[in-house]
Amino acid sequence: MRVLGIDPGLTRCGVGVVDVSPNRTAQLVDVVVLRSPTDAPIERRLARIADGLEAIFEEHRPQAVALERVFARSDVSTIMGTAQISGVAMLIAARRELPVALHTPSEVKAAITGYGRADKKQVGAMVARILGLESVPKPADAADALALAICHAWRTGGVAGAAIRDAASGGAPGAASAADASGLTPAQRAWLAAERSAAVSGAARRLKE
Repeated sequence: MRVLGIDPGLTRCGVGVVDVSPNRTAQLVDVVVLRSPTDAPIERRLARIADGLEAIFEEHRPQAVALERVFARSDVSTIMGTAQISGVAMLIAARRELPVALHTPSEVKAAITGYGRADKKQVGAMVARILGLESVPKPADAADALALAICHAWRTGGVAGAAIRDAASGGAPGAASAADASGLTPAQRAWLAAERSAAVSGAARRLKE
């Protein structure tokens, strides 16, 4: 499963591409930070970022796209630029008939570190660990884009989710044990724990009905 993650921004736009294999591992394909000059007209800046995104889509042919969900900030100019680039990215994805998902920062942090209030340093460190990198991708926009891509693959279940469940259960539903899950990263264990909790809650609701 190839996912393209985008940390949208008008001055800096982080773009990361990862492959998630059936054996639950995530591999770095590419990461880049697209930039536009702050003194250029807005339409030129949008076009510059759009051209960069088009080239990355064309080169790597992702199967899904993950974007950070725009939320209210005190800096209106910042949120406007973020929203504009998000729209550009979604349009490019739509023209290729690719599914697009929006994830909040807290969702990404929880998926990657197991803690929804983790700071950027913690997220970056986990991204490097998950992808087997010697150092944290910089600037932060790059690490954030990769985190979005990994988050999407894990939260949607898909290939990554099935692989994590299989790894923990040894292929037999309901047979998971602590020993079976010993090879998972902390983030993957947190994801699996949340999946189990949801399953238990669902079973409890059915018993009450």
